[in-house]
Amino acid sequence: MAPNDKPVLIYSTFPSPEEAERIGGALVDQGLAACVNILPGMTAIYVWEGKRSRDSEAVMIIKTRASLADTAIAEGRKLHPYANPAFVTLPIEGGSADFLQWIEVQTRRGA
Repeated sequence: MAPNDKPVLIYSTFPSPEEAERIGGALVDQGLAACVNILPGMTAIYVWEGKRSRDSEAVMIIKTRASLADTAIAEGRKLHPYANPAFVTLPIEGGSADFLQWIEVQTRRGA
């Protein structure tokens, strides 16, 4: 794997586990993600358009490569129901070599 194309995680939130699964499935099907993890039952408290809000959401963690992160985010934004969805790319500093290699292999077709 090229040094500038290390595995990364993308953190995102969705209004429901079903929406996360729909979008996460599309990312995996397109080879833009090796895997997504969906964690239902999160509570979000935030200010939107000047109003304090509290909503139930689902978190999704997308496992991909740095070179695919922008494309994965663009695709996720295109499919996302929110006007300003959260997508944040986080570097992976280390881990199981076999697992990190698996991410690379699973996302080759997304390049």
